[in-house]
Amino acid sequence: MHGKAYRVLSDRRVLTPMLMLYDIVAILLSYFLALWFRFDCTYSLIPDDLLGAYLVFCPIYAVVCVGVFYVFRFYKMIWSFVSYNEIVQIFGISFCMSVLHIFGITIFFRRMPISYYLIGLCLQCIAVTGIRASYRLLLLLKNNRRSSETDGRVMLIGAGASGQMIIRDLRNTSEVNDKVVCAIDDNPNKKGKFIEGVPIVGGREDILANVAKYNVNKIFFAIPSATVEQKRDILNICSETNCELKQLPGLYQLVSGQVSVSDMKNVSVEDLLGRPPIKAEMKEVFDFINGKVVLVTGGGGSIGSELCRQIAAHSPKQLIIFDIYENNAYDIQLELKEKYPQLDLKVLIGSVRDSRRIFGLFEKYRPDIVYHAAAHKHVPLMEDSPCESIKNNVSGTYKTAYAAMTHGCKRFVLISTDKAVNPTNIMGASKRLCEMVIQAFDEKIKAGKADELPQLFTHSGIENADKDGTGNVFRNIKTEFVAVRFGNVLGSNGSVIPIFKRQIEKGGPVTVTHPDIIRYFMTIPEAVSLVMLAGTYAHGGEIFVLDMGSPVKIDTLARNLIKLSGFKPDVDIKIEYSGLRPGEKLYEEKLMSEEGLRKTDNDLIHIGQPIPFRVDEFLEDISEITDAAYRNKENIREYVMKVVSTYKPVDTPTDKPSADLYLSGYGKLDMPPEDKKEKAAV
Repeated sequence: MHGKAYRVLSDRRVLTPMLMLYDIVAILLSYFLALWFRFDCTYSLIPDDLLGAYLVFCPIYAVVCVGVFYVFRFYKMIWSFVSYNEIVQIFGISFCMSVLHIFGITIFFRRMPISYYLIGLCLQCIAVTGIRASYRLLLLLKNNRRSSETDGRVMLIGAGASGQMIIRDLRNTSEVNDKVVCAIDDNPNKKGKFIEGVPIVGGREDILANVAKYNVNKIFFAIPSATVEQKRDILNICSETNCELKQLPGLYQLVSGQVSVSDMKNVSVEDLLGRPPIKAEMKEVFDFINGKVVLVTGGGGSIGSELCRQIAAHSPKQLIIFDIYENNAYDIQLELKEKYPQLDLKVLIGSVRDSRRIFGLFEKYRPDIVYHAAAHKHVPLMEDSPCESIKNNVSGTYKTAYAAMTHGCKRFVLISTDKAVNPTNIMGASKRLCEMVIQAFDEKIKAGKADELPQLFTHSGIENADKDGTGNVFRNIKTEFVAVRFGNVLGSNGSVIPIFKRQIEKGGPVTVTHPDIIRYFMTIPEAVSLVMLAGTYAHGGEIFVLDMGSPVKIDTLARNLIKLSGFKPDVDIKIEYSGLRPGEKLYEEKLMSEEGLRKTDNDLIHIGQPIPFRVDEFLEDISEITDAAYRNKENIREYVMKVVSTYKPVDTPTDKPSADLYLSGYGKLDMPPEDKKEKAAV
């Protein structure tokens, strides 16, 4: 019966006429009862002249009241959310109309008994206001009836306006079977008070105690204006509980009135990384990209696709996506066509290892800017297939760079990695070779000796750069080659976060390679925006290093993610340590000890001074390395070690300091402790 009544009252097409009819009847009845009470509740004692004045004036007055109520939008209010302010407004308007009744009936008809005025005024205000309040009461009774069957007992963090709206929304939303049982607020003046009937039990230091006291199993974070540091500190406390955590997305939700339970999102590990999101000023990027032909190799991958999204938003003349995997390329093609229908978009399938294909692409489209993101990046897989790492990463980079140089490209940006620093795996060593390729191209171009760069694996055909044999193609080359180095990106293909989430969904175990392993993290949009911005600073030959903040223990990330999912680490979900994989380090460095740093105009982007090497010898060696790779020689690592002196393939980095030392002393863009000593000695 309650459910049926609620559904009827929820239909505004039914509710508005019913309320209008009710108001008319309530007003008429209020003043009739006032007259009836005045004459001892005996109808026959009411004088005819008083009764006549009532019968003529009150129907007109009731219709006027309903009209005034309509003008003040009483019938458009959402009564399930009626608050104190709305009740006061309704009562005030009703009181004013009752005063109007006093003057109207006295002036146009006759003076009525004082008790008639007073009792009628009170009854009208109570009747008109009470029905609105009782509608809210009906909903509360409905929710209280199912509160014993509630699925979630919620602790609210933040006893402010957002928290108040969340409490109301929970009470009025039948789809969500949760109940707020207590609230937390750091304002000491609020402790012991109530918000919407919910007790405010203390500040953040009282979270753990009250989770146990109130048997809480869900925590809602409802402070949209909290800083990243405040959010991190509070959520770190909450992660010590077994509760499911959700948070309000942002202050704009509150301002626009869109705050609701459906707007609450699960707390992610990114919220616990302890730094604000990087907001890069992209005006320089817009000026750089606007009206130019831009090529993104590996454009269907995690980094490549985000590059394409941000490039498309900066009005290029043409965007070319080049990828060997057609499924990913097709996905980003559909996305960009839908979002940017005016974009001149070309999606091409092919491999950067195919010199004929890559030369044909540059010959036809003549890109002004190249973002080279195509690469094999999976460390353990490349350890098992080292020659493929050299073929795709090194040879692919060389061929793409050569094609760019000989076809008028203005800027070539290589996407590198912190694994290129003191590499212990073939993937990192191959990326260091890619950086050296970029540096070699830059040095030869600046020296006016671009013709001395060998064209690896040249075949007779369109990919031959110097087709006429005059060497004119190598004159007046202006291509600027740079590399941008950063660490792990959250949410990318192969990232630990999606892997951990899948393992938790299956009930565990969550596998961590080592309890002390640490990594630098950045979101994909953050990394890409800084990559694009760094590309605008280039003058050729630089290795840009992105500031990724302080490193984070992977074990800590795994444990926090388990807690955020509502489980206990090592109890509900076990953590297993599988051991470092082949070629894997406990930590990643952002620059080599031999490299210094120069600042740019952006505090988050630094320039590592390139390590000098003999370019002519390198070019001979790189030809030998790629030839060995295409011959699939098993000793390919020995070839690489000859060229990359910092490459030390090891099974486990037992000769390096523990991660705890780095977490305590290796912040931002500092060098490792032992390298600092070496630098100081020099």
